Amino acid sequence: MPPQTRRMAFPKVVIERETDSEQSSSEEDEADVEQEEEELLESEKEGKVEEALDEKKKGKSPITISLKKVCKVCKKPGHEAGFKGATYIDCPMKPCFLCKMPGHTTVACPHRVATEYGVVPAPHKSTRNALEYMFERQIRPRVPPIKPAYVIPDQVSCAVIRYHSRRVTSLEFHPTKNNILLSGDKKGQLGVWDFVKVHEKIVYGNVHSCILNNMKFKPASDDTVYAASSDGTISCTDLETGISVSLMNLNPDGWQGRNSWRMLYGMDINAEKGAVLVADNFGFLYLVDTRSNDPTGKPILIHKKGSKVVGLHCNPVQPDLLLSCGNDHFARIWDIRRIEAGSSIYDLAHSRVVNSAYFSPVSGSKILSTSQDNRLRIWDSIFGNMDSPSREIVHSHDFNRHLTAFKAEWDPRDSSESLAVIGRYISENYDGAALHPIDFIDVSTGQLVAEVMDPNITTISPVNKLHPRDDVLASGSSRSLFIWKPKEKCELVEQKDEGKIVICAGAEKKRNRKLGDGSDDSDDDKFRPKGKNLKSKKYALKSSQYTIKVKR
Repeated sequence: MPPQTRRMAFPKVVIERETDSEQSSSEEDEADVEQEEEELLESEKEGKVEEALDEKKKGKSPITISLKKVCKVCKKPGHEAGFKGATYIDCPMKPCFLCKMPGHTTVACPHRVATEYGVVPAPHKSTRNALEYMFERQIRPRVPPIKPAYVIPDQVSCAVIRYHSRRVTSLEFHPTKNNILLSGDKKGQLGVWDFVKVHEKIVYGNVHSCILNNMKFKPASDDTVYAASSDGTISCTDLETGISVSLMNLNPDGWQGRNSWRMLYGMDINAEKGAVLVADNFGFLYLVDTRSNDPTGKPILIHKKGSKVVGLHCNPVQPDLLLSCGNDHFARIWDIRRIEAGSSIYDLAHSRVVNSAYFSPVSGSKILSTSQDNRLRIWDSIFGNMDSPSREIVHSHDFNRHLTAFKAEWDPRDSSESLAVIGRYISENYDGAALHPIDFIDVSTGQLVAEVMDPNITTISPVNKLHPRDDVLASGSSRSLFIWKPKEKCELVEQKDEGKIVICAGAEKKRNRKLGDGSDDSDDDKFRPKGKNLKSKKYALKSSQYTIKVKR
């Protein structure tokens, strides 16, 4: 008897659609399926026709494929939510992404229209505290009663595109040379860039093996910089030679698992005591002597055990006061002279992870913190009531991943201690382009003073640093660096034909590739001028030097 092949009946596929016109197309699909069945029956041999019909009658139930819209946030059909390109669409079943309150979406959130919405100035309380009395007599005269006019760097003066091989994680200006900017990246590299001469730049790749989280200059030497990294080491690098020395290694035995791997995040320098203070991802504080470059003392638990300490800042007026913040939802004030576990002076509670916390730059009496709950919190006086912040400002900086944490920083040149800068996470529509501006906020009122943007920069700028002596803003956006200056100064530079944008690309890159393509980092959006014809936009490309001269 010849072998018989068994034919399995294919199940019917029914496609559900939402509109009537789409339902008619599904009927046509069912007709096509019936036609295919008839052709199959005709092709069968006469002795197997009945068997094929029986198998079709006993076939499985139809498989239903639904093409309805399904929300990526709440997983319910009927609507869409999440990021659609660079625009975020809210889920109506969830609280507002910006203010975290239910009842409305991000588009209709009142805080999106006005950052000062709901911000009430704190009343002045007359106290007889001795510290408050000393502050009013000695430190308050440094703060002028009238706010000076704000000078906002709002125009790109120069830039280096794809300067780093990974996203920028930290920035620091040189303490004595106004034109030198230091930058660290996710790969642990240290960049030194002269943004006045533009082309003079170098990247030291032998400093750390992974994320360079923080940098501080040595007080006694302006050519030596300390850096803390996620590889668990503190480095001391000579900027002239690029030679780096490891001062402390918390992982001498190498990788032993994630539960034992220590990473260093927060770092600051106490110049009076000659000590470098660093904190790790287990809640401990370490001290390194800047004179001997050796660790001193034992690690001190300053936050919840097992939580990451992401920020340290010494008070500019009284360096013995230390401000720390971490993933345990607290910012804490310590006295370094008697610091030990549980001896914090104040514990400033937050509802989510605290990205940063800084004392004010002139008097050191105010505190500005950034939290993942989309709130900027301000304490007007560390000598007053610290149970609750003086103000809370709603601002968009709650991100998911593949970004450096947003940190609001004081303007060091603002003597009134009221201006802060921070990048924005949610994109806004500016003449059809989705941009992420950099916000300047008056923290005394919550008012948005200025939003800095450029139509050619479509990336998010989470790392921003204001120059301590000049009207300059440095921004780290993805792998690129941008220098912002006021329009008046930029116009003078353009007259001298010095406004340049340098594009760093390897020899293997094609010169005709679009600007910003070939990114190797998931958070690397694209930087490209508007339009395909660069000549029509007055951009002159020098292929030999990869340089674009910007003529406005």
